[in-house]
Amino acid sequence: MWSDKGKYIEIKRHDVLFEECVRYLNRNQNELLHSVDMDNKSVRKAVRCEKECVLIQLEATDQHLVLSFPIEVPEHNTKAEIVHHVIDWMDLERDLTPFYQMAEENHILRKVVQGREGLRIIGLSDLFEALAWSIMGQQVSLHVAYLLKRRLVEHFGENMAFNGKDYWMFPEPDKIANLTKENLLSLKFTNRKAEYLFEAAELISNGRLTKTALQELPLHEMEKKLTSIRGIGSWSANYVIMRCLRHPDAFPAADVGLHNALKKVLGSHSKPSLPEIIEWSQNWTGWRAYATFYLWMEQAAG
Repeated sequence: MWSDKGKYIEIKRHDVLFEECVRYLNRNQNELLHSVDMDNKSVRKAVRCEKECVLIQLEATDQHLVLSFPIEVPEHNTKAEIVHHVIDWMDLERDLTPFYQMAEENHILRKVVQGREGLRIIGLSDLFEALAWSIMGQQVSLHVAYLLKRRLVEHFGENMAFNGKDYWMFPEPDKIANLTKENLLSLKFTNRKAEYLFEAAELISNGRLTKTALQELPLHEMEKKLTSIRGIGSWSANYVIMRCLRHPDAFPAADVGLHNALKKVLGSHSKPSLPEIIEWSQNWTGWRAYATFYLWMEQAAG
């Protein structure tokens, strides 16, 4: 699937609609964990590997995704680790043919999917980042959630500098677990969100919660395990399952963006009820995460 060309790597593109993936990554100006160049349709991102941190750049040709290294070319084993990260980040190994076949027969999804074939769910590879993002996003606008994340990353994350620009990595869980509540309150976290973040950080830093163990569970057990964590309800759990654990049938049914997207697609004056959404989603079984993501993109398109 990939070929090491020395100074860069080629990853087979298949049907990936890279331009639309880049557009999704460019959705908020307060995002610090990657940098998008819309003119060149490329993305830069600092990646924390086992032996070192590496700045990567990802762009596309007709046949390949091209992965390069603006600062320094790493050794082969680290390259392989980074390729694995990119494949997971962009969900490149997923065959979406069954999803498209299902969508073609569904009156809600048909027009949502048309023209977006090849769009992938952009993931959050790190479990702590995914949990933290789901906590920060609870009961606030996307804009406020991004501000909270930006403050957290700037104060407690790591960064790499290149050509006068900082490329940030999300704070590691052991660092957050060793903070005081006042550290987070000063960043405008609520008491509850600070407590929830500490608990998630402690569970991961002491090894009681791991991505590998979660991915071995069936979907309902994943949700059960995650919702046993203080501050993680069904919406947060399914968001993490969708974007980090990569189960294609995760479904954050209570998501406001999903409700607004369905209102738009159906041309309704009011948002559908939760029972209606759950009933409709039965026709998307096996692909409800992708149905949600494509509906989000439809809503974002204005």
